Amino acid sequence: MAERAAAERAATAAAVRGPLLLGVRHHGPGSARGVRAALDAAAPGVVLIEGPPEADALVALAGHESMRPPVALLAHAVDDPGQAAFWPLAAFSPEWVAIRWALGHGVPVRFIDLPAAHSLAMAAQEKAADAGEEEAGPADEAAGGEGTHEAPDVERTDGPAAEGLRVDPIAVLAEAAGYDDPERWWEDAVEHRGRAEDPLAPFAEVAEAMTALRERYGDGGHRRDLVREAHMRLRLRAASKEFGEFADGGGVAVVCGAWHVPALASKAAVAADKALLKGVPKVKAELTWVPWTHRRLARTSGYGAGIDSPGWYGHLFEAPDRPVERWLTKVAGLLRQEDRTVSSAHVIEAVRLAEALAVMRGRPLAGLTETVDAARAVMCEGSDVPLALITDRLIVGDALGEVPDDAPAVPLQRDLTRRQRALRLKPEALERDLDLDLRKENDAARSTLLHRLALLGIGWGEPTAGRANTGTFRESWRLCWEPELRVRVAEAGIWGTTVLAAATARAESAAVSATALVEVTGLAEKCLLAALPDALPVVMRALADRAALDADVGHLAQALPALARYLRYGDVRGTDTAALGEVARALAERVCVGLPPACAGLDADGAEAMRGHVDAVHTAIGLLPPAGDGEDSGDGQDAGGGEGGLPGRWAAVLTKLAGRESVPGVIRGRAARLLLDGGRLADGEAARLMGLALSPGTPPADAAAWIGGFVGGTAGGGMLLVHDEHLLALVDTWLTGIPAAAFPDVLPLLRRTFSAYEPGVRRTLGEVVRRGPGGGARPAVESTVPGFAPGIDAKRADAVVPLLTLLLGRETPAPPSSDSLTGETS
Repeated sequence: MAERAAAERAATAAAVRGPLLLGVRHHGPGSARGVRAALDAAAPGVVLIEGPPEADALVALAGHESMRPPVALLAHAVDDPGQAAFWPLAAFSPEWVAIRWALGHGVPVRFIDLPAAHSLAMAAQEKAADAGEEEAGPADEAAGGEGTHEAPDVERTDGPAAEGLRVDPIAVLAEAAGYDDPERWWEDAVEHRGRAEDPLAPFAEVAEAMTALRERYGDGGHRRDLVREAHMRLRLRAASKEFGEFADGGGVAVVCGAWHVPALASKAAVAADKALLKGVPKVKAELTWVPWTHRRLARTSGYGAGIDSPGWYGHLFEAPDRPVERWLTKVAGLLRQEDRTVSSAHVIEAVRLAEALAVMRGRPLAGLTETVDAARAVMCEGSDVPLALITDRLIVGDALGEVPDDAPAVPLQRDLTRRQRALRLKPEALERDLDLDLRKENDAARSTLLHRLALLGIGWGEPTAGRANTGTFRESWRLCWEPELRVRVAEAGIWGTTVLAAATARAESAAVSATALVEVTGLAEKCLLAALPDALPVVMRALADRAALDADVGHLAQALPALARYLRYGDVRGTDTAALGEVARALAERVCVGLPPACAGLDADGAEAMRGHVDAVHTAIGLLPPAGDGEDSGDGQDAGGGEGGLPGRWAAVLTKLAGRESVPGVIRGRAARLLLDGGRLADGEAARLMGLALSPGTPPADAAAWIGGFVGGTAGGGMLLVHDEHLLALVDTWLTGIPAAAFPDVLPLLRRTFSAYEPGVRRTLGEVVRRGPGGGARPAVESTVPGFAPGIDAKRADAVVPLLTLLLGRETPAPPSSDSLTGETS
């Protein structure tokens, strides 16, 4: 039988003339299995693969023991690393299977697509043309785009030029076969197809179908495909001359998108192909391998050649037999990890249901649709909530590839990798939360690294609120490593070869180029968090210069809180903050001087914004430490407190704001509230200010704004009204006296004020209003609750005292007189 099989393969190879064109669907497990079988049968002398030729030098790394897909070829312009492209490969990608087959059999591998140097330049031209800009001519202009783009879907190619639409060949073939779902047709036609007796026959059928599509739709109206195919033909001719045809031994096998097979089989003239390549722009490009993820292979991620279910396709490629049974077993394992009750009986029943659905739907085998329907009905009890978990973890998946250490990389990437290993902070594709205790050396170093990367624009981690705690020594991050971050690292490489050097240079450059004071203030805080002592002097000089020139109180107020926060809490990291203290106190002094006139004559939006500034400055001044132990502030009082220090001057500012009629009501109300919370209002002064603000001569809208400033927000405003019945009575009396015509204008302001309270506070406040504040704050009204009087009946309440004394076991009092029955006690 072995001799017979060898004779059949020899006959098949002898029947082939010219290159062996294996048209595939990118990231298709059926195509991958077919490519492996075809290569085993044909045994070519060289394998040509659709991809950038600059990657020929990187092919050997695909056989490295540390290389694990999914991975991608990353190409970026040397002068502009942000102009980049990816060529992703998964374990079930036909190109990856062809590479591994060639390396395993000692066969040369070469890439034949348009070089990345041209692709990047052409992409920049197209981007400029789409933006309505002039078409870039020189190479350096052609590479000047920002951001990244991914390699185009070379198999799902363009539509008719006349219609300007992209045509999906798989969708067209599925529609011709009577399917409304291209993925379902692909599974039935390819994935569920048994092993063919002739391994080359399926590719001949695909080539025939694509030839008909190309005759119908042409090149799709995109000249880039024409240029790419011309270059592939030239590379194919060169390889054919070197390795000959299959009939002569060896031969050439080409693995490319099925759409390109008719173009590669055509007999185009060499001169015509060279003419298409003439004048194509070019940039200097570098290539390397980078890890990729299944999520980035998904179509929802924006990748042009993406698939809907990379995790499912990976399972189909890896499962040796019984793919449905093995898949549903994975589903059961995942649900058990999430504490859902799933037994082996559930798996058995789900498999039976999936197979029954396949028979009812006329499918050769159960596919993804049937397994999902079966899992929803049997394992998820009809709920889509656990099904979403299955989709996220298994159908899409969170696999992250690995790349050997000796793969080419920019120096900054190598330093980052060393730091990640030293800190035991492994990049992961799955989003996870990280809590750091800054008192621990390793956690503090992790925090420093993440802050430095954030400063460089490498968003590996995002700060979060984290678990509830009152300490300032904790940080919480949400980490998620995306392949695009490799491009960000390459971009940041222009600032330095290490993370520390690059972050320092980036901070210094940002400080020099910053135009707003708040930008420099935020940068100073970032430098402190990222532990950049060399950059801090440059940033502090820029901060002092901007603060001296900026006269806008709003800008000063925005800049102050960040400085105050770090002056109060920065010592957790052991950073010297003396220089920041001087700048912060100078800013606070200027705010105290300029705030009262800046609050006059503001409209509603400006007043609301200024109210936020007042809150921020109040908090910041409370955090600012004294100028020094025993240091005199210039007026005989200590700079950190007392009536003469900065807090005393700020209290005087708030007093001016609270009593000045030209200041908007929301700011006057907020100033009065801050004074009340700080214990700087005399007894009854808050009620006097509220009475003035709510007097009949005050327009209802202004009065509502004052109330919003005084008790608005979540900072205890509701509880203040609950416990101070006198203030509540003033509000209640004012509210009931608003004219009917003015009430609709006041209602939105009041709703915004009181809706911010916690539900329990609103409920308590409503109960107090219902029964009416005590102490004679307002006239008693008849209760609307049956059986209850408007107030407390003291005589009847006293009647229960003897009984309570008896129940508590205390000395029994004298028996009550007969009058006690009528509410009188003896």
